[in-house]
Amino acid sequence: MQIEIERFQFSDISTIGRLKIDGTFYCYTLENVVRFNEQKIDKKTAIPVGIYSVIVNVSPRFHRELPRVLNVPGYDGILIHRGNFARDTHGCILVGMGFSENKISESAITEIELVNKLKAEKGKIQLKIYNNKVAAG
Repeated sequence: MQIEIERFQFSDISTIGRLKIDGTFYCYTLENVVRFNEQKIDKKTAIPVGIYSVIVNVSPRFHRELPRVLNVPGYDGILIHRGNFARDTHGCILVGMGFSENKISESAITEIELVNKLKAEKGKIQLKIYNNKVAAG
């Protein structure tokens, strides 16, 4: 399974993206601020663009199964989970069905459905994150 996050809306507070699964739009994402060409700062910035492996396991913090992004340079514990605002990310990737500036909506149901979809996957799950060059300037 191939997951892609195309970041397309950048602000001083957050980053909005489109999450696709095997090339088909699935939901929107909200992350912390993108620091172009700079290293991630714990709980303050989005993870670097790149290709990562994803597993689903129980989060010690949230006590439920969540997608975990592996091998993020200089950081451990990046999850994909529910939340509506940048303050909810704690450095992770939030998912939802709608978005406005610095906010996503319907995140709880989106998380549940995404977790179920990923748990049903029997093969490797790969995540590619990239910035839309037009939007990024």
